[in-house]
Amino acid sequence: MDSMTDRKTALTAPWLTIVGLGEDGLDGLGARARQAIAAATIVVGGERHLRLVPEQAGQQRLSWPSPFSKGIAMVLEMRGRPVCILATGDPMHYGVGATLSQRIPLEEMLILPASSAFSLAASRLGWALQDCVCLSVHGRPLELVHPHLHPGAKLLILSDGGHTPKLLAELLTQRHFGASRLAVLEHMGSPSECRQDGSAATWHHPDSADMNVVAIDCAGHGGLCALAGLPESAYLHDGQLTKRDVRAATLARLAPEPGHLLWDVGAGCGSIGIEWMRAHPRCRAVAVEANVGRQALIERNKLALGVPGLIVVAGHAPEALQGLEQPDAIFIGGGLTALDVPKICWEALKPGGRLVVNAVTVESQTLAMALHKTWGGELCQIAVSHPEPLGQFTIWRAALPVVIFTAVKT
Repeated sequence: MDSMTDRKTALTAPWLTIVGLGEDGLDGLGARARQAIAAATIVVGGERHLRLVPEQAGQQRLSWPSPFSKGIAMVLEMRGRPVCILATGDPMHYGVGATLSQRIPLEEMLILPASSAFSLAASRLGWALQDCVCLSVHGRPLELVHPHLHPGAKLLILSDGGHTPKLLAELLTQRHFGASRLAVLEHMGSPSECRQDGSAATWHHPDSADMNVVAIDCAGHGGLCALAGLPESAYLHDGQLTKRDVRAATLARLAPEPGHLLWDVGAGCGSIGIEWMRAHPRCRAVAVEANVGRQALIERNKLALGVPGLIVVAGHAPEALQGLEQPDAIFIGGGLTALDVPKICWEALKPGGRLVVNAVTVESQTLAMALHKTWGGELCQIAVSHPEPLGQFTIWRAALPVVIFTAVKT
């Protein structure tokens, strides 16, 4: 059911209630949340959550199992019974509520959030929350922080454990942001709340409590622009790299949108897929590459440039394309002349999807022009020159021209 439909909906009694808890447990809850916990026949939560809520006679209490997906299945099996899930802070912000709302109709649920860890941290620091980047590395790669490192940026990061602040300090120092100020906020909202402060380069504190938020006031240099066209020096490569100016023009034609999936066919060192994903946190990409050495380069580049979610598929197109999720856009940078690759890619595209092809050789450029005659779209040629010394003088040295073919599937 669409929760945004233009009509009134009568509130019914849901079977599932998700209650957000702070470190102060029941003391921090309103009457409605307390009533929901008391009325439930089954209370589910992590061990820490269950310790914050006193037991009630006749009430079944279940610890959330590992892996997380087992807990989702367990809750779905209880459908129709009065169940209360205890969660941390705001269950809709990196929480169980966001997951369950994709599986259970909204009218069957009641979600009662507490203040999120990000809200609490911003209030302690006096930072405007709308000016902060809020991230979670809880169960997620630390490299997600990389794209957000810019002088003056303020980051609030939900940790993966007590070791996270030290790892973040090391990451910042390695990326020339050692002057950044860190504040680690533990047990916010409880009597044992405390805070540790220091700079990334001189961080010396012992491990924090497992539940902590790291606030980073970024200071340093070397941040990478979010726009397409990163310098070649940002990548490890063996020469198979779409050059900076051509890459920017190619990404503009691919036109990444939040949530869209790209196939990067013949990915080389992965630059197109990486910069597609850097365009928005919800962009997704699959890099298809047959060369083992280049697969390793993609793996290293995706971490260094902050898109650990890039999927690398080993193999040659078109065989390696079988079974992949249907894409919103496809880039063919290598293997254009391989049998049936353009045709199979075109057939795989969603309606409205974009196909972009870069061609350098006469043979591939001829094929690109043939595709233009068949599918329409747009052709252009990009020729870029760079200055080079010639004796005591300077000349413009032209790089190989690149033909870019773009078509939108109707």
